[in-house]
Amino acid sequence: MSDIFRAALWMLGAISSFTTMALAGRELGADFDTFEIMMYRSAFGLVIVLVVAYFAGTLRQINTQAIGQHGLRNIVHFIGQNLWFYAVTVIPLAQVFALEFTTPLWVIVLSPILLGERLTLVRSIAALLGFTGILIVARPTVEGLNAGMLAAAACAIFFALTFILTKRLTKTQTITAIMFYLTSMQLVLGVIAAGYDGDIALPDYDSLPLLLLVGACGLLAHFCITSALKIAPATIVAPIDFARLPLIAILAMLIYNEALDIWVFVGAVVIFAGNYLNIWFETRKTA
Repeated sequence: MSDIFRAALWMLGAISSFTTMALAGRELGADFDTFEIMMYRSAFGLVIVLVVAYFAGTLRQINTQAIGQHGLRNIVHFIGQNLWFYAVTVIPLAQVFALEFTTPLWVIVLSPILLGERLTLVRSIAALLGFTGILIVARPTVEGLNAGMLAAAACAIFFALTFILTKRLTKTQTITAIMFYLTSMQLVLGVIAAGYDGDIALPDYDSLPLLLLVGACGLLAHFCITSALKIAPATIVAPIDFARLPLIAILAMLIYNEALDIWVFVGAVVIFAGNYLNIWFETRKTA
């Protein structure tokens, strides 16, 4: 079995996980607010991380050496993830996914500021293509721009910050430690945010499986992407990930009667072109 085929199988797992999490989040939005969804997701995710770490023998890797960096990373990610869950409940799912794909382009913009990396001409062109794609997807007007679109666009910025902060953490911290603090800290944040009004919705027989799906799929998606990147270059992995967009658009049409908006696909292609240009150039540069 070739490395490309194995990477494609891992990405199929990632695409399925992200898509399932979006659909489950849409269903849960009727009974739970975004803070409650994040709280339950983190609780179930923490159990999974601890069980896997126990059997893998990596529990000892959890330490407090970078507790401040973990805290900052998880506050940023908590905000981004809540914005994402809010967006999937109020705007077409294809729009959410298309705007989420600008995350790598925000990394390009923010890395010179936060990581001291150089902003090259190619990176600048890639970023401009991405932001052009945003305008095509959102087509902002006074009447058309809404809170859901703003949330989807903003979540990409917070996801980019999360990526940069995670990159810093990986220099000294293991995946087990990062995932443990991801789930445990965001569980605390979720309890505080969900319980500020003294009313936390409890799961029932219908919602419990969906909450479990959200918790498991969130972890599984990132594990699959990491596994794919270990065996195949980003120039192969990234295009496969964009298959999420037509898949979620078709499912949203079949399940929620959401119209297929051609401009969402046009904008997504432009965003993809910006991402792929940057990945292709960086891969050639390091080859």
